[in-house]
Amino acid sequence: MSFTLHGIPVSRGIAIGRAYLIAPAALDVDHYLIEPDQIDAEIARFYAAQASVLAELEALRDDLSADAPSEMGAFINVHTMILNDAMLVQETIDLIRTRRYNVEWALTEQLEILGGYFDEIEDEYLRERKADVEQVVERLLKALAGAPTAASLVVHTAASNGHNEMIVVAHDIAPADMLQFKTQAFKGFVTDLGGRTSHTAIVARSLGIPASVGVQQASVLIRQNDLIIVDGDHGIVIVDPAPIVLEEYSYRQSEKVLEQRKLQRLKFSPTQTLCGTKIELCANIELPEDAQVAVEAGAMGVGLFRTEFLFMNHKDQLPEEEEQFEAYKRAVELMNGKPVTIRTIDVGADKPLDSMGGDGYETAPNPALGLRAIRWSLSEPQMFITQLRAILRASAFGPTKILIPMLAHAQEIDQTLDLIREAKRQLDEEGVAYDRQIRVGAMIEIPAAAIAVRLFLSRLDFLSIGTNDLIQYTLAIDRADNSVAHLYDPLHPAVLNLIAFTLREAKRAGVPVSVCGEMAGDPAVTRLLLGLGLTEFSMHPSQLLVVKQEILRSNLKAFEKPVADVLAAYEPAELQAALTALQKI
Repeated sequence: MSFTLHGIPVSRGIAIGRAYLIAPAALDVDHYLIEPDQIDAEIARFYAAQASVLAELEALRDDLSADAPSEMGAFINVHTMILNDAMLVQETIDLIRTRRYNVEWALTEQLEILGGYFDEIEDEYLRERKADVEQVVERLLKALAGAPTAASLVVHTAASNGHNEMIVVAHDIAPADMLQFKTQAFKGFVTDLGGRTSHTAIVARSLGIPASVGVQQASVLIRQNDLIIVDGDHGIVIVDPAPIVLEEYSYRQSEKVLEQRKLQRLKFSPTQTLCGTKIELCANIELPEDAQVAVEAGAMGVGLFRTEFLFMNHKDQLPEEEEQFEAYKRAVELMNGKPVTIRTIDVGADKPLDSMGGDGYETAPNPALGLRAIRWSLSEPQMFITQLRAILRASAFGPTKILIPMLAHAQEIDQTLDLIREAKRQLDEEGVAYDRQIRVGAMIEIPAAAIAVRLFLSRLDFLSIGTNDLIQYTLAIDRADNSVAHLYDPLHPAVLNLIAFTLREAKRAGVPVSVCGEMAGDPAVTRLLLGLGLTEFSMHPSQLLVVKQEILRSNLKAFEKPVADVLAAYEPAELQAALTALQKI
């Protein structure tokens, strides 16, 4: 019987093949109490499994081919850090010692505890790091059971049954496992868990593998060897498709291949509209190594380097200046003279770090509105100056900009600039080189910042509109809450008018402004953003060419009236009609 499942589209394209189901090891493990004289032996079992997984990850790193996406090495490093992190290792051992749990029980218990911490995090990217912890625990459980990894199962099955169009269906898939999936055996994947910024989603985009994640109950509803279609453009999974549907998607699949070949030709051509307006396309990155991916995709710079990841997995203390400096320097050098915009740490009550401590953070009644982002940085000036010093030092190795998140008040801007001056003064005293003309900008991501944007224009060098949070705060919608997520609307009149106002005021003041949220990488709204006056976009590298194609087809002069109609529309039908008219030009 044919049926359709819906998930989150994370990697464009169409895959057609037979389903191969992978069951998670953590779903069914033995739970029993051990005798006091067995504690040391049980801990030894844990250490043996840890060593086995570490050796496996090191082997994967050594086997990375020269043309493997740079994300792969970075994700292996992340899983190695988690494997050695005290929050996983020491706490698990403590459960074995104090409660006399067998190691499998202790691991799953600690996984549940850590999962609760991550579930409280509002930020989508950081919240989805929960999956990385789950994947490391999964590998440990498989090592304890002597079971093969998911990847080896898939490759072995493909070799034995001869399928060359296999689609993996799983509760979740670790990026390290994806490394081992042979391209002739692995054409797409479907997972119960995950979101747009999960590591598996990022890897899928890097490898160009069609994928749909967050497809609830997919691994339960889909049976082994079912014929399925994965529509990565829309997050749709069609199980046992009718012949006419299969024929239609096979045709669309062929068209996609031709489309991708054509897009590759655009990679290094100038980015400008039909009327000659030059547009700058930059990339968003999370790890220093992502800068290489940005260059290969044709990005003209890094519009947003999220630094939060460097601060994770530090239980007792925050990363030292030298560690941060090396990471920022690496990204700057990889961009080879193209600018890198580094955002200062964007964590706080809604995105806690292990090293922040618990007092006052977990108990915040509304953490999304609490001590987060620049508010937390200003409350921890020594930590903030350490990061600023590291960024300034990296600026000596190539064009670098500093981006400050969640500013709203004039005093916050002034305090931030004072601390930047203090960091510069310290480096001057030490004779350390940095770019003395380094530019400082602000994220416009809450309504107050957009409405009072003139406060920013008179104090700062550039702006970057973070549409994800701007939409969330404008509409009072928690994107992580499934009960209200359907109300999250990038095209809501209030959101569009805030963006338009910010762009208009910045242009009047002669201050550069970019958009670095999800809207920047959505080709469906490229024309609208161009018509609003945007000339700098920053997005995931995988979206650069499809957005570039839209830009090359655009004539800004023809957009003036349709865009004015969009901004004047408040009724849904009227707004949709205006947007449709804009797309038809």
